[in-house]
Amino acid sequence: MLDAARILIADDQPDVLMALKLLLKGEGWETEAVGDPDSAYRAAAARMPSLVLIDLNYTRDTTSGQEGLDLLERLGGLPAPPPVVVMTAWGSIELAVEAMRRGARDFVPKPWDNARLVETVRKHLAPAAARRDGIARDLEIARGVQRQLLPQRRPALASLAMDAHCRPAGLVGGDFYDYLDLGPGRAGLVLADISGKGMAAALLMANLQAAIRSLAPQISGSLPGMLRALNQQFRESTAPEHYATLLLGEYDDGSRVLRYVNCGHPSGLVIRGGKVAATLATTAPVIGILPDLDVEVGEIALERGDLVVLYSDGASEPFAAEDGLGGEERLIGLIRESPERGAEELAGQLASFQDEQADDITVMLARAV
Repeated sequence: MLDAARILIADDQPDVLMALKLLLKGEGWETEAVGDPDSAYRAAAARMPSLVLIDLNYTRDTTSGQEGLDLLERLGGLPAPPPVVVMTAWGSIELAVEAMRRGARDFVPKPWDNARLVETVRKHLAPAAARRDGIARDLEIARGVQRQLLPQRRPALASLAMDAHCRPAGLVGGDFYDYLDLGPGRAGLVLADISGKGMAAALLMANLQAAIRSLAPQISGSLPGMLRALNQQFRESTAPEHYATLLLGEYDDGSRVLRYVNCGHPSGLVIRGGKVAATLATTAPVIGILPDLDVEVGEIALERGDLVVLYSDGASEPFAAEDGLGGEERLIGLIRESPERGAEELAGQLASFQDEQADDITVMLARAV
């Protein structure tokens, strides 16, 4: 949106800065004013503006415009350079051409005409706003798709009731959970966390989830074999620096036994009588790094009333400094306060304890009945 644009102004004359701020504020734009090239570069690097309006001359006895030209080149080296409009009282065709050659989008001489300056700024804000709106639309579509990828139904088990919720830190995220249909009276449960954040992590999440669903029939024959096949697929389809932590369980109604593998994921918890009775600790390396996995299978028999808690590190790491451990004490405390609390409420409360949610929060609860 244009009215949300932020314009960085750089000029060494306070009266000029004041006049420009009042003019641009009157158009509904946010402004930040600095008095020298170094401050302008630092401000742009710290918080990218929608547009930069800069003077070319700063040392009062210099009319070459060299300081402004150098600033142009530095701004052009930023990861996502903003559009730059230059101003100078010593304008000439040669200086204007040189400024444009070094990356300026436009040139406004001093003293400026208010209407022309506003028109120039508006013209160069419009493409950036259109790009932002396009990206926002794409992200909203991706968010909807990601929501649809999460399971829409819970397994129909006689002795285990499952509930899960994923709360991304942004519009899309790299956490996911899933339920797998393994036949009558049997189900799989998955909670995974992809390295990284944002759209890249979301794409890898979809890739990993599809691979897990395609390999799910192999779980019954060999849970370690299924994990090795999954690891190979993920390595072949992603860059070497990407990986995933994963906790995958296989539950049987008849025996009430949960068999699981934990690939570098935070340890799941089994709450019994308000206390941690067992942990589902790491049994294998993370997915996507090693060419082969040494996989061990854990197993636990669940008693009526047990609560199995699986969670991503976004639900624990923000609170690690509080308990000196992995941060899971805050999660355990919330469960003790209200054992019947649902996964969505639990994830929301964990997020509310943070000034800003920095990582995806996913919680899965499995209650033995």
